[in-house]
Amino acid sequence: MRLLVVEDYEPLARSLVQGLREAAYAVDVTGDGAAALELARANAYDALVLDLMVPKVDGLSILRQVRASGSSAGVLIITARDQVPDRVGALDLGADDYLIKPFAFEELLARLRAVIRRRYGAAENLVRIGDLELDGAARTVRRAGRAIALSAREFALLEYLALRRGQIVTRTEIWEHVYDFAAEPSSNVVDVYVGYLRRKLGDGEGGAARLIQTHRGLGYALDAPGAA
Repeated sequence: MRLLVVEDYEPLARSLVQGLREAAYAVDVTGDGAAALELARANAYDALVLDLMVPKVDGLSILRQVRASGSSAGVLIITARDQVPDRVGALDLGADDYLIKPFAFEELLARLRAVIRRRYGAAENLVRIGDLELDGAARTVRRAGRAIALSAREFALLEYLALRRGQIVTRTEIWEHVYDFAAEPSSNVVDVYVGYLRRKLGDGEGGAARLIQTHRGLGYALDAPGAA
């Protein structure tokens, strides 16, 4: 999942970016409200982690304009403003959640997972597709009961496909939602990582069903064979 962190206090911004990337998120970051608006308009973020008090364009104005543009990206507000009118105002403008500073990073992760689940219509962290189980909270994957170790990027790719279960996901969509500006662009990087996933999942090998389907010229879909 790809996030935009909008936070002008650099120590906190650095800490958030490091922790979120370790949790398998692709992360872009800015401390400038005007730059945040441009990034939000140009990229398909799954969620914004948005401080209200940033320079040039404040967080509520960013939120208002993001929602006016029709964006369905989740928005998690992080702020020192702890009064009820502040929370009500942000939620009424379209924020999905509101977290008061200081906060525990584990709580931010849990709230982000909930925000993103709601965006994709998922009811819980555990996704089951055939004999595959993906736990978004524990960041674990099992197939036929066997634990499978994935890199952060591989997990992010599998999670995105799982949340889009049964849909054909284009290579462009995968790039936009799984990779950030820190990633090195490559014409075949998505195909390479799909190949890594297939090998680690044993997809289509030794009698195992093939869960990741290739739709030539279109992209990939993840689903159990015979699923309606």
